[in-house]
Amino acid sequence: MWSKSEKDKQPLHILLVEDDDVDAEAVVRAFKKQQIDYPFTIVANGIEALTVLRGEGEQSLPTPYIILLDLNMPRMNGIEFLGELRQDERLKRSVVFVLTTSNRDEDKLAAYNKQVAGYILKSRTGEDFRHMITLLQSYHDIVEFWPQGTWQ
Repeated sequence: MWSKSEKDKQPLHILLVEDDDVDAEAVVRAFKKQQIDYPFTIVANGIEALTVLRGEGEQSLPTPYIILLDLNMPRMNGIEFLGELRQDERLKRSVVFVLTTSNRDEDKLAAYNKQVAGYILKSRTGEDFRHMITLLQSYHDIVEFWPQGTWQ
């Protein structure tokens, strides 16, 4: 079976939607500790994330990308962001993993109803966090993303 070589793969970009600077730094540091050098764009809430994704601000997001999304944020929380994202024809295919402190069943259900790829608890960082990074790296290595030019 034919597969893309590593040279043909575009680097994966991560949009981290996180309002806590300490948590954001911990995520970036964990990737670096695993020697995975993905570029990050970090925004503090759903409104800022939509601005970046739509290319309306100073920052634009290269493709392919994965979104790591906190749920508990000011201005526009993660569930509200997912609602807007899934209604946007250009962005609805975006791959989103929730990374949150909320272990509430209501939040899990709401997130999965908005087609998230996974729901990861921050409280399980450490060994589980390394597994999350490995999962994202494997996801990038194995999954074929939408063809370039069709993302937006």
